[in-house]
Amino acid sequence: MSRAVVLRAGPVSRRTTVRALTVNAVLVLLVAGCALAALMLGDRPLTPGRVLAAFGPDADALDRLVVVEWRAPRAAAAVLFGACLGVSGAIFQSLTRNPLGSPDVVGLNTGAHTGVITVLTLGGTGYAAQAGGALLGGLGATALVYLCAYRGGVHGFRFIVVGIAVSAMLSSVNTWLTVKADLDVAMRAAVWGAGGLGGVDWLPVTVSAAVAALLAPALPAAARWLRQLELGDDTAGALGVRTEAAKAALVVLGVALTALVTAATGPVTFVALAAPQIARRLTGHGGSVDLVGSALVGALLVSGADLVGQHAIPGTALPVGAVTVCLGGGYLLWLLVREVRRG
Repeated sequence: MSRAVVLRAGPVSRRTTVRALTVNAVLVLLVAGCALAALMLGDRPLTPGRVLAAFGPDADALDRLVVVEWRAPRAAAAVLFGACLGVSGAIFQSLTRNPLGSPDVVGLNTGAHTGVITVLTLGGTGYAAQAGGALLGGLGATALVYLCAYRGGVHGFRFIVVGIAVSAMLSSVNTWLTVKADLDVAMRAAVWGAGGLGGVDWLPVTVSAAVAALLAPALPAAARWLRQLELGDDTAGALGVRTEAAKAALVVLGVALTALVTAATGPVTFVALAAPQIARRLTGHGGSVDLVGSALVGALLVSGADLVGQHAIPGTALPVGAVTVCLGGGYLLWLLVREVRRG
């Protein structure tokens, strides 16, 4: 068993293990390596030295254009959005106490998709309109699931089953809206629905980073609530947690983290499902929530998937969502078989 350590930063403290710290350090290095590779590779390959020089005041104009304006926003988006999806998945899986309880499964992504298609159909354009549509759609879908699943409280299995049903209904709504829309709107919705980082520039990355920075101070309290709720609602209530209010706040936090990703890239599926489970197995946290590890694994999955999508097949660029679907489908199949055998 790995030795436990306590990290303190002012009034905030966190108990962890040497194994978890080591794994997280390795994950940070791997994420940094993927980001550096994303800046180096492409039609104009660059050395690490030229990549670093591109950020300096005396940089070559073409190198600066390629690295800072074209590749850096995409690399930064992959890290930021992957981390947000990992944290959101960890929140929902801890709340539902089920490894299938991720935004992909419970209808959040589908609701955000509905919101964006609705905005596009009504003539909305630009990142702000898509962000508003994704946020409202995600919140609306989650509120519908929450209300339908509420029976003297929200329980994990019921939440997941209702979420699957709502997701299926919203998928049919999305198909109907796409069929009825103008060809141009339908094409834009289809491209957005593939979940890609190709059109990401500094505006959505900056806005998303600002929103994530505003949400970040809530994460220590969220982690504490989640650990207490994992003990059971009665025990959490005895510890002073207002369980239903805490659950509602955690759901809104998870929705916001997923919506800011969906607004910029479209639905990037299976990252929120897989990242928390992989993080728990790597760090040895077992059944306890691990927001830091989930964020790092999510960042690594999206960064790695984007590299694969861009460079694995010469002459063909795949959206990151297509790569995560391929990887996540196999993971979901393994997870379902494992849960059936455990049951």
